[in-house]
Amino acid sequence: MPRRLIKVTPSRLATWVDCPRRFRMAYLDRPTPPRGGAWAHSTLGAVVHNALRAFFDLPVARRTPEAAAALVGQHWSDEGFAGPTQAAEYRTRAAGWVADYVAEIDVSIEPVGLERWVSAPVGTIVAEGRVDRIDVRDGEVVIVDYKTGRSALTTDDARSSQALALYVLAARRTLRKPCTRVELHHLPSGTVAAWEHTEESLARHRTRAEEAAEEFHLATDTLNAGGDADVLFPAQVGRQCSWCDFRRSCPEGQAAGPAAEPWAMLVP
Repeated sequence: MPRRLIKVTPSRLATWVDCPRRFRMAYLDRPTPPRGGAWAHSTLGAVVHNALRAFFDLPVARRTPEAAAALVGQHWSDEGFAGPTQAAEYRTRAAGWVADYVAEIDVSIEPVGLERWVSAPVGTIVAEGRVDRIDVRDGEVVIVDYKTGRSALTTDDARSSQALALYVLAARRTLRKPCTRVELHHLPSGTVAAWEHTEESLARHRTRAEEAAEEFHLATDTLNAGGDADVLFPAQVGRQCSWCDFRRSCPEGQAAGPAAEPWAMLVP
């Protein structure tokens, strides 16, 4: 019998590589262990993403910087912030980022995808995920990913992003158009990091994804057959333990260092 393809998303692959124990807790353990509280940087990123999605749903005549800033306020949440004062500061900053961003781009574009789910069989996996924005330029699909992290991004970040490469592979099949270009739009700095993939660079990303998928698939099958969870899904201790959602259920992670404050990873 032909082997069933393994479904993968960028977050699932990244979690496995980052820490197999966190992978088990997030995707296999039932009931799922309790997660930690909200993170301010995640709230901020979600607000910006939602505001930009809503912005491109507006008629072109209403796509103004003022409208973009107002959408940040409409989608705002204080979850994870130190208090109302800090939340208000970042609400204002986020509104400014989004307003400045749309002031510098062609707002008349009509993306073919906003928060669009793409999925396609690729080799031994099914690559899938949700893309922030998909443009069509000169007949070719372009993958756009919004970022709100602490640092501006580089061409190397765009080139090395496995998530963006998998989106390219999936979008090609989903939309049936050529696709090689990926872009990271970092709103706090107003910069764009871009990369044009080749078939060779995409093949390298696909191979790494297939290898990781095979590893967690084998570990899962062995666990289901009665294998030792701690052996198959060991904790990978590091700085990431400070902000792990499952820290309270992982003694090794707790011993690695103090927990980070929920607002510790905000743009300074």
